[in-house]
Amino acid sequence: MPIFMDLHIVPGVNAKDVADAHSMDVLMEKEHSCKCLTYWIDELRGHVFCLIDAPNQESVIELHNRAHGLVPHKIVEVEPNLVYSFLGRITDPDNAQVSDKGLIILDDTSYRILLCAQICDTVLLQQAVGADAAATLSAGFYKTIRQIALQHHGREVIREGQEYLASFVAATDAFAAACAMQQALGTHSPLQWKLSIHAGEPIMQTDALFGDTVTMLRRMNLMAQPGFVQLTNTVKVLLSSNQLASMQSHLQLFAPQDEPFITQLFDVLQEHYAEEHFDIEQFAQAMAMSSTQLYRKTQALWQVSPNALLKEFRLQQALAMLRTKDASIAQISYATGFSSPSYFTKCFKNRFHMLPLQYTDMANQ
Repeated sequence: MPIFMDLHIVPGVNAKDVADAHSMDVLMEKEHSCKCLTYWIDELRGHVFCLIDAPNQESVIELHNRAHGLVPHKIVEVEPNLVYSFLGRITDPDNAQVSDKGLIILDDTSYRILLCAQICDTVLLQQAVGADAAATLSAGFYKTIRQIALQHHGREVIREGQEYLASFVAATDAFAAACAMQQALGTHSPLQWKLSIHAGEPIMQTDALFGDTVTMLRRMNLMAQPGFVQLTNTVKVLLSSNQLASMQSHLQLFAPQDEPFITQLFDVLQEHYAEEHFDIEQFAQAMAMSSTQLYRKTQALWQVSPNALLKEFRLQQALAMLRTKDASIAQISYATGFSSPSYFTKCFKNRFHMLPLQYTDMANQ
């Protein structure tokens, strides 16, 4: 049967009450063909996440409704291995507290600090340093950051393509790992590595596990300067000033208002990048800002204009299409909002120092 994770929003919730509700679920689980695996509780945020093996979402809802009436606010199907990678368990922990009446009481938050490291595109790295050197550099990169993440109590979640993602319970551990990674890798590297740290919960707006947090990390890395570590304010507030001072250079901190701005900005880019005539005026209008305000904001965050940001986003989409889609250069140029194949080729060559066709040939070798 599929595995589901649900979210209950219960302001003022406490571990004892959740343990009672969970025990009621367990008593009735067989009647609904379910198996209640475990749960996580965040008293600070008033959120409870249950992990249940069930035939479908309706069975989960009916179980909770019959057992105690606390119907989930959201339910998503999840992969057990991914849950384990992010959260470290898919059953009750062995060291769970047991009350005098034999009630298992968990006080384990699902809030996680995620560290996302990315290196430059593999084909572009091969073009810059050669295939053998690129393979050596990439292997060394992943070995180094994996060792450092594990040394700082991190859990490896993803290692694919040019990306490495690790999950931490404590922000102090995630930041210490980032400092160690920066020192080990050096700020000037052919890998052009970028590293961002953000935090969140398993289920938020999207249906993907930790999807909102991972999306933000990838968006941050897209425009990051190579060799820099980026921190959202969500993580910054969990660290002391002394900890932040330990990395005095190549560190970018985002303000509280930057996170919703970045989310909105990239949502707009994702919606409109394929439109050839989407220009700065339309960009600003979609952001509910003036062109001048938008220019000042993108300059402050990334030292680029909105036009340069749009072009970079389009080129990154083109890279992904060249790697994965069986389409012509002309088709990809129009699909990414460029006015002509010749203009796309010019922009691609200026940005990546190779022709799109060369890139495709190397990617398919």
